[in-house]
Amino acid sequence: MAVTGPEIERLIALLSKLPGLGPRSARRAVLQLIKKKETLLGPLAAAMTDAMAKARICSACGNVDTQDPCAICADELRDPHILCIVEEVGDLWALERAGAHKGRYHVLGGVLSALDGVGPDDLNIGRLVERLTGGEVREVVLAMNATVDGQTTAHYITDRISGLGISVSRLAHGVPVGGELDYLDDGTLAAAMKSRRPF
Repeated sequence: MAVTGPEIERLIALLSKLPGLGPRSARRAVLQLIKKKETLLGPLAAAMTDAMAKARICSACGNVDTQDPCAICADELRDPHILCIVEEVGDLWALERAGAHKGRYHVLGGVLSALDGVGPDDLNIGRLVERLTGGEVREVVLAMNATVDGQTTAHYITDRISGLGISVSRLAHGVPVGGELDYLDDGTLAAAMKSRRPF
């Protein structure tokens, strides 16, 4: 039963679709937004409209930015010889927050998963192989989540690029098994990146 108008119920329903927000949390968030219309709701609506108009997927790495190529790919101070492969954009952002990687990235867009029907063609692996055959990359850092699917994906990528003469390393095992990069603290991520070893 709706306790308010359809516009507010729609906002609650849409917010409840976001990760980590259920209907109850979404309702509380909407109440806060409405209480602070001028300082929160208006600016949030404007920022969302702006993001919707300007957000782009980087054609080089798969990052989300307002430019293509993204700011990371366009940064000439980045080491082009080290490519860090991550599952999702959130993982890239987590590593950037930690300041742990000074090279470039490649976002796969997920992991291989037989249970979910996700195969190599469903991920950004073809583009990865294209990037690696260019000869500029000397090391690949596999920054996959320490899950069964993450490690399966890491092994698959290692097999696919084995003949290219590229050094392959992975994050140290300081990343907890079953853990996801986006939820780790910056210190743990930085230590894991510094302690990477051959895979």
